[in-house]
Amino acid sequence: MQIRALLNESITKLKESGSLSPRLDAELLMMHVTKFNKVQLITGDLEDLSALDETVFRALLAERLKGVPMAYILGEREFWNLTLKVTPDTLIPRPDTEVLVEKALTLITCNNLRDVLDLGTGTGAIILALKHTAPQIRATAIDVSSAALEVAQENAERYHLEVNFQQGCWFTPFVEESVTNELAASDGASAQDQVRLQAQAQAGLLPQAARFDLIVSNPPYIEENDPHLSQGDVRFEPRSALVSGKDGLDDIRVIAHEARAFLRHNGYLLLEHGYNQGEAVRTLLSELGYDKVETIRDYGQNERVTLGCYRSQN
Repeated sequence: MQIRALLNESITKLKESGSLSPRLDAELLMMHVTKFNKVQLITGDLEDLSALDETVFRALLAERLKGVPMAYILGEREFWNLTLKVTPDTLIPRPDTEVLVEKALTLITCNNLRDVLDLGTGTGAIILALKHTAPQIRATAIDVSSAALEVAQENAERYHLEVNFQQGCWFTPFVEESVTNELAASDGASAQDQVRLQAQAQAGLLPQAARFDLIVSNPPYIEENDPHLSQGDVRFEPRSALVSGKDGLDDIRVIAHEARAFLRHNGYLLLEHGYNQGEAVRTLLSELGYDKVETIRDYGQNERVTLGCYRSQN
């Protein structure tokens, strides 16, 4: 079948299915199958597809008509200036997260920050963007999912970026098992828990490698009953990487509490959060003793990233 005819047929079907970008979706699928670039697609659209390529194209189109995200169908997504592998085991990197990267790079440059930790790294988008742009940093990334870590490691290898990947839930790779179990069993970390962690750090039970100048995270932050969970791309993304309790702040609370034991003096914590959570996260960081608390807006002018500087007593 002729490429142009198949594209027109696909665009019509995608429109009927409710796609917000039917022409772009169809063209991206066709370029993926034919390996054409945009110019080649325009100039070669009168060519006939081979029977095999047409079969593959129609199979991919069927997935898109079901609503499967383009990033999962194509197996990659552009982020920062990187092309990252993406699978259903990871969240799909989104443009608004680049706001966090921009702010983190400013802090790295202005404060000569060296040791950077990315919590819940997923595809590795944040830490790889930082390492690619600021190669002098020592980069560490943690994710609870071994499948996600495999994807992140592949992305790092593609760009020859050195990152220390570790598996665990938030800071658990750096704490003794007994304390880890206590924190996991509690609703966040109490003041007493924090004293215990601080005491361990002062006693040298936390390795020096577990001290960071900058901790960044795009953690789960969607409310468990949010209607958006049944809409769009998020229907297909791992729920554990999206949902965090009734108000969406459970994981942010844990990270903000525990990060204080792992930040060097005047170290920074940067958290991505929901568009309506800025005030709550600013209040949380201020109550926990963080200074210079501020919120950065995303490209849609929604409050998206909140940061604070912690004056450690270690």
